[in-house]
Amino acid sequence: MGWPGREEPALAGSVAGRVCRMSGGDMAKPLLGHRSVEGDPTAPAAGRTIGILGSGDFARSLAIRLVCSGFKVVVGSRNPKRKAGLFPSAAEVTFQAEAVKKTDVIFVAVFREHYSTLCDLADVLVGKILVDVSNNTEINHHKESNAEYLASLFPACTVVKGFNVVSAWTLQSGARDGNKQVLICSNNQEAKRTIAEIAQVMGFTPVDMGCMSSACEIENIPLRLLPAWKIPIFLSLGLFLCFFTYNLVRQVIHPYIREQKNKFYKIPIEVVNTTLPCVAYVMLSLVYLPGVLAACLQLYYGTKYRRFPDWLDQWLQHRKQIGLLSFFCAALHAVYSLCLPMRRSHRYQLIETAVKQAVEKKMNIWVEEEVWRMEIYISVGIIALGLLSLLAITSLPSIANSLNWREFSFIQSTLGFIALLISTLHTLTYGWSRAFDENQYKFYLPPTYTLTLLVPCTVILAKVIFSLPCIHHRLMRIRRGWEKGRYVKFVLPSATGEYSSGETSSHV
Repeated sequence: MGWPGREEPALAGSVAGRVCRMSGGDMAKPLLGHRSVEGDPTAPAAGRTIGILGSGDFARSLAIRLVCSGFKVVVGSRNPKRKAGLFPSAAEVTFQAEAVKKTDVIFVAVFREHYSTLCDLADVLVGKILVDVSNNTEINHHKESNAEYLASLFPACTVVKGFNVVSAWTLQSGARDGNKQVLICSNNQEAKRTIAEIAQVMGFTPVDMGCMSSACEIENIPLRLLPAWKIPIFLSLGLFLCFFTYNLVRQVIHPYIREQKNKFYKIPIEVVNTTLPCVAYVMLSLVYLPGVLAACLQLYYGTKYRRFPDWLDQWLQHRKQIGLLSFFCAALHAVYSLCLPMRRSHRYQLIETAVKQAVEKKMNIWVEEEVWRMEIYISVGIIALGLLSLLAITSLPSIANSLNWREFSFIQSTLGFIALLISTLHTLTYGWSRAFDENQYKFYLPPTYTLTLLVPCTVILAKVIFSLPCIHHRLMRIRRGWEKGRYVKFVLPSATGEYSSGETSSHV
């Protein structure tokens, strides 16, 4: 139970995958297999003529991608002579009416407010497949989706919503450099299959999102700003503010009140640098805490088929984002730490220390214990940051897809837990014996690092308990389908050699 980029089979109580909740009720599913047919001339859709109505950026990028994928492209424009130079030479640019007559599949690459300009083409569009690629400027800006509005204007046509989640940059760069999924919906299954074949030949993965009622949801997807990141970002900001305030009181406010010393210069660098590792460490432990809670629930109920509470289910789905934010804070902490000796205040303090040493005639201020502590502290910190970097890289879809499940699970779960252990060691070597020094308790507040140890140590202790053979064996049986209280039929041979049946509880 680690830092996932894809769902873990052990957590069956969680929502399997990211199933879109669509008003049409259809589950999102690939229309076709995942075989790559990009540029394959034997593919069913390759070589056919595709029409495009529009001459904007998206239309030009779409034409380039279609031509590169082996399609014949005809572009309909109100001013073909002026626009011809913007499209690849292999694409035919002509008037809209002429373009519509040459193909049965037409991409409508114009804005919703310009749909009415196509009404003059209603007679020649009869029986054609219209692919609406438009998006709105606001979520739920209209009562009906753009695709439904287009279908109402051309009832004799078959409208398919698709390609609106793919950017013009992705079309030009190729599917391998951007989002590979193309969400498709329509009331006509055959039309969806046709567009799915075209999308697959272009190198994308078509996903069936159901009937036309799903178009509104599809059009809202590109307008959402980091929907999966909101909770993790607010969580990290909340932790940062809490730890920043705590460190501000200890490092700045306390010396100002008790000793009348001005330490406010520490706020931009030192206080922030003390706060960042606290956030990174706690966030890393929060990646693995929901897995511990899920295992506890599975052991308590004796089954993996009982649904987790909604809050835990959401937590499990946000572990990837929480882990990446933990890595981000740790990376910032490393950069801030490297900048500490560059500060003017550090140089003044270094000179002041040297002057005091000369005045007191101290020839040697070497402290063996402090030297070893700092060497171990820095070395362990570098290792922890390296492991976090590995976790962050393998959580990227392009990297995760190249790993099998065992490799992915080993990196995210096993190495992730090792990263948590090493981070704990890094924290302990930083604190060393400060927790037992009464001078470290400013305003009776304990050192910050002692607070950060609470959640990680809880996770580590729980992991140790789960590794005990008696508990580990029971948990593995549950995750393989065993349920407490379920009765299982069995067959035993009798003394006469015949077989008799019976039943027993599965927890025996």
